[in-house]
Amino acid sequence: MLPLLTLAALYIAPRAVRATPCVAMDINWNLYAFGLNGKDWSAGTQDSWGSGSATDVTTSGRPPFDGTSTTCYLSQFYNAIYVIDGDKANPSDVHIFDAAKKTWSTQKTTAGSFDPSSATFVLDHDTNVFYAVLNGELWDLDMSSLVTAGSDALPWNDVEATPYGSDYKPTMALAQNHIHFVGVPGATSGDLDIFVIHFSFFQPDAQAYPTSSGSTVLPSQHGKTSSFFQAEGVQQEFAYIPDDGSATYVVNVETNTTQQLAGPSTKDANAFYFAGLTSLVQVDSTGAVSYLPYNQNDTSANAAAKWSSVANLASAAPASSSAAASGTGTAKASGTGSAKPSSTSGSSGSSSGSSNSSSSSSGDANAAVAVSARGVMATGFAGAFMLALAAIAV
Repeated sequence: MLPLLTLAALYIAPRAVRATPCVAMDINWNLYAFGLNGKDWSAGTQDSWGSGSATDVTTSGRPPFDGTSTTCYLSQFYNAIYVIDGDKANPSDVHIFDAAKKTWSTQKTTAGSFDPSSATFVLDHDTNVFYAVLNGELWDLDMSSLVTAGSDALPWNDVEATPYGSDYKPTMALAQNHIHFVGVPGATSGDLDIFVIHFSFFQPDAQAYPTSSGSTVLPSQHGKTSSFFQAEGVQQEFAYIPDDGSATYVVNVETNTTQQLAGPSTKDANAFYFAGLTSLVQVDSTGAVSYLPYNQNDTSANAAAKWSSVANLASAAPASSSAAASGTGTAKASGTGSAKPSSTSGSSGSSSGSSNSSSSSSGDANAAVAVSARGVMATGFAGAFMLALAAIAV
């Protein structure tokens, strides 16, 4: 009887929680990868990504990065990285990484009927306010000047209904303090709807974004977005990657034009993207991190650019295992290691926007990969129960 009971006990023992990794940069453009092999890493600046090994910056207070759709955002004014849905057990928490001090804190929020694990977000550039869309409603959360969590819970506010209804699965991007919506119901390819943040106003007419030659290339598909930072001032461009990964589109809202660039090497509807100053970074469902170089002043160089692996992260946290978090994923997991990125300092910039919501049905093939890499492993209680019954019978 003992062997069977032992087997049953092993079968129902807690399994390692699968991580949902994400990437972000600080104000000096050091790249961080969170939740790879149950740890957090600094890859340094872009000139160091091609060789060596990333630095382990795991420390206490970090989230487990086991959420349904974990996303990361840089508040450029305050050099803080905000993590949404980083803890499956507490999805309404916002986790704050102080990039200067390399410390974590957890900001409580009151979400009410708002479900952060199912929404799509951007972080506004000037106000440091999150805007999110869920089931046709627009919500906001004011992060004020937070670098460390406050003692009082912050409220998610239901701002207003969007014009798109509850069936629209939003793809939204930030540029020039406007939220741009891709593929809204009835949209014409190449046109985007716009919400003006500072006036809380949905523009009645869509805006066209053709190529510089006048061709329409921008599709009306669900996808992921991330806004390219400026050294100073508001973002003027954002990257949009449709779920099929067929291309990378960069929309410039100053010139109202679109560049069509190389699609990511890994076609993954559940990948997460973060745009810095000179690159667009992808972390896929297996934890592999790659990037596309980008020059905001050279369209010819952009057209020729290719995706490459962030080699020092691949060395530190190989993709074959990097999506698996160690332990059971408690919010207070701890680790060791010191940070060695470039020095940090103040910045005259502000906050970033990024939309990396869960994929639509068009990404079902890729989502199958994500179920194993970005979900929680099944524990098999039914099988264990049967084994226990068999042991008792003996």
